Amino acid sequence: MNEVVAYTDGACKGNPGPGGWGVLLRSGTNVKELYGGEPGTTNNRMELTAVIQALSALKRPCAITLYVDSQYVLKGITEWLPGWKAKGWRTAGKTPVKNVELWQQLDELVRGGGHRIDWQWVRGHNGDPGNERADVLANMGVEVALGRRAPLDK
Repeated sequence: MNEVVAYTDGACKGNPGPGGWGVLLRSGTNVKELYGGEPGTTNNRMELTAVIQALSALKRPCAITLYVDSQYVLKGITEWLPGWKAKGWRTAGKTPVKNVELWQQLDELVRGGGHRIDWQWVRGHNGDPGNERADVLANMGVEVALGRRAPLDK
């Protein structure tokens, strides 16, 4: 299995408002950067989208260390998801899970991708170079959402 390190981040100007997501992928000496945005979204949606985009960019099963600065994403995928699924995508308070379509997409990528994922939390805006770059990329995604930057040509 290829070893990959990924940093993901989301950004939003207003919540809701225009938002962006950013991904930094490293495998050996190879580096790939991705970003994108949406005109009307939330920070949590952009955090989730960043992780979905990171996993979607991997073309074969990998051993991935995935760094997020979002407790929402980290706890959602490592703690809350099994309970949500068991309760028909409802929270412990019996309300519908927010961003359910993104959680379902992420769940499918995690279960069906064949990846070995090591989920790691990193404090945002605290000097970690990978996280800082993912933040820059997410803000570039906001610029795409605002029409100030051309979309990334994948």
